[in-house]
Amino acid sequence: MHRIEMPTPDPQVLSRRAEIIAALRAAAGTGDVISDPAETLAYECDALTAYRCPPLAVALPRSTQEVAAILKVCSSFGVPVVPRGSGTSLAGGALPTADCVVIGVSRLNRVLEVDYGDRFIRVQSGMTNLSVTAAVEAEGFFYAPDPSSQLACAIAGNVAMNSGGAHCLKYGVTTNNLLGVTLVTIEGEIIEIGGPFCDPAGYDLLGVICGSEGQFGIVTEAVLRILKKPEGARPILMGFDASETAGACVADIIKAGVLPVAMEFMDGPAIVACENFAHAGYPTDVEALLIVEVEGSPQEIDDQLARIRQVATRHSPRVMRESESALQSDLIWKGRKAAFGAMGQIADYMCMDGTIPISQLPFVLRRMGEMAKEYGLAVANVFHAGDGNLHPLILFDANKPGDQDKCEAFGSDILRLCVEVGGCLTGEHGVGIEKRDLMVHQFTADDMEAQMRVKDAFDPAWLLNPAKVFPMETSHSRRHANRSRAA
Repeated sequence: MHRIEMPTPDPQVLSRRAEIIAALRAAAGTGDVISDPAETLAYECDALTAYRCPPLAVALPRSTQEVAAILKVCSSFGVPVVPRGSGTSLAGGALPTADCVVIGVSRLNRVLEVDYGDRFIRVQSGMTNLSVTAAVEAEGFFYAPDPSSQLACAIAGNVAMNSGGAHCLKYGVTTNNLLGVTLVTIEGEIIEIGGPFCDPAGYDLLGVICGSEGQFGIVTEAVLRILKKPEGARPILMGFDASETAGACVADIIKAGVLPVAMEFMDGPAIVACENFAHAGYPTDVEALLIVEVEGSPQEIDDQLARIRQVATRHSPRVMRESESALQSDLIWKGRKAAFGAMGQIADYMCMDGTIPISQLPFVLRRMGEMAKEYGLAVANVFHAGDGNLHPLILFDANKPGDQDKCEAFGSDILRLCVEVGGCLTGEHGVGIEKRDLMVHQFTADDMEAQMRVKDAFDPAWLLNPAKVFPMETSHSRRHANRSRAA
């Protein structure tokens, strides 16, 4: 039996399906509600495709007001709601339940305001990450967070999971680039949190919302910080004979006081897969590869790369090669961004997302190699080395009985290891269904209670994104206890 279970559908909700769908169509319009079981299959899973469950219905609103109207219907009928951006979550963050309504924001895809003087952009939350930069790059600006899925992933999901990306080492993750949101609560109330200014008064509710995984409401608009493009940037490739050596080099570069804009790590299997896929010019005869990028004026770039080469030389790299053109730089990053797709051509895999202190990189990489042998499964590592955000890809055969269970057990052990060395369960993919039962490994009972009280305040009936974040049994009991009190 797989360790991940989904809740039993509410029979009262299922029995009123026709009535609920009619109310949704009255609220949002017939063309914006999908109820045909065959058509809802497109929403039965996200990027954690090992788990699937067709929803009761799907609503695709075109405005914040329509989102509010839909949520009022769901709240009045006691229908669970699963918010969905682009469905790129690797942790099952947008996995439906059989009695839920999926509210997708893909049609909320417009730029609402751009202010280059105050350096912000206001967008609807269905816009893709990359399209935000596309909207401002003609004026020499960009939006810093850049997840590998940035071509497809929505700002709504970035806010929900506090997404990062390769360049988060210098520029931070979503929370460091988010100024405000428009949030619709489960009761259909529209509230503005934060805005286009640096330090809003009162409690930091924006910090509570960012990374909350759809537990508190649906974000329909976001105010994002935009930055001027740097004068220039240049990556350097460094190949090593061992992953542990590359990990030690990362730690020493950080200790030397150099702040690259990005530091990315690939091990042998990932290097070969990405090179075969993207033809980026990666050396395939090394066991570990670092992509380190710096930016600034030409003199600043030369100075930073000289310091990085000096540190790296102490670790005897087999390869040390700077990009010599914009085309080479684009290819280097094309290979890295294509890593997950490239590995998918080789085998089924599950992508973990744990974060560790930089100093623990050599030990954790070595221990993961030992665990791979213990489980008899291959693991490919590709991750944001600069901030310790690991993305080990555990390879398995979905058609081989027991392989997925073994893969999930291996992944759980990796995440426990991250916590044990002083890290945490997730860096940017969120908890979703994947890590919810590991939450007790990182948090005490009092910690969990505090988090659930916040959930109680925003969503008393526990209708928003059910079966996510909190352990299954705890979530189930909390929901029914709150219902009993309300009754």
